[in-house]
Amino acid sequence: MTPEAPSEGERLQKVLAKAGVGSRRAVEEMIAAGRIKVNGVKAVLGRRVDASKDVVEVDGSRVPLGADLRYYMLNKPVGVVSTADDPEGRPTVLDYVEVPDRLWPVGRLDIETEGLIILTNDGDLTHHLTHPSFEVPRTYLAEVKGSVKERTLRALARGVDLEDGGTAPAQVDLLDRMAGSALIEITIHEGRNRQVRRMFEAVGHPVVRLARTAVGPVRLGRLKPGDLRRLSPEEVRSLYRACGL
Repeated sequence: MTPEAPSEGERLQKVLAKAGVGSRRAVEEMIAAGRIKVNGVKAVLGRRVDASKDVVEVDGSRVPLGADLRYYMLNKPVGVVSTADDPEGRPTVLDYVEVPDRLWPVGRLDIETEGLIILTNDGDLTHHLTHPSFEVPRTYLAEVKGSVKERTLRALARGVDLEDGGTAPAQVDLLDRMAGSALIEITIHEGRNRQVRRMFEAVGHPVVRLARTAVGPVRLGRLKPGDLRRLSPEEVRSLYRACGL
């Protein structure tokens, strides 16, 4: 026997349409196909939900429902600190946010590093993206001094010894060799202070320029330094999947 749908809250198809999952008609088809669960139970047509407390999953992935939740990416320029405010009066990432929502940066990039930083007011996502136990990968593009040998790339990939302990294995790819420098893409799963810079210094190739190009599955793409854009619903869901929410 099908359980009676709650009489309070908004209809599930309306809530998911607002969350960007699809049109109401498309959501109805997903419900009929058994692809949607509410609080772990397969949803039925007519189901109503409370976006503030119910957990809704589509194909096993949780969908953020809070109407006041906001998600942006910023291409942080060099010379900008990735905090909400700075006692030294330096420009911060929030100086680039001209939206009425109260946001905070997820994680940090040092002042000399540019690239992708996520700004949100979603506390759960922030915790899962920044806590080391969830091992969400971060990808960086580094220009480093010197001619980098294959054995050095293998050493970086295995992990190198730093003053605060050895680093975990990383994915390292040499993209280009230039006069006196090399362009390397590196993906790590840790979040130590200035970790990528310290890894390259440890193998004798100091960083000339460093940019973060991806957080989990979300990539910076062609966003210009200083530009801000809102994450798509699918990008937000992909971040939820990446950190196990």
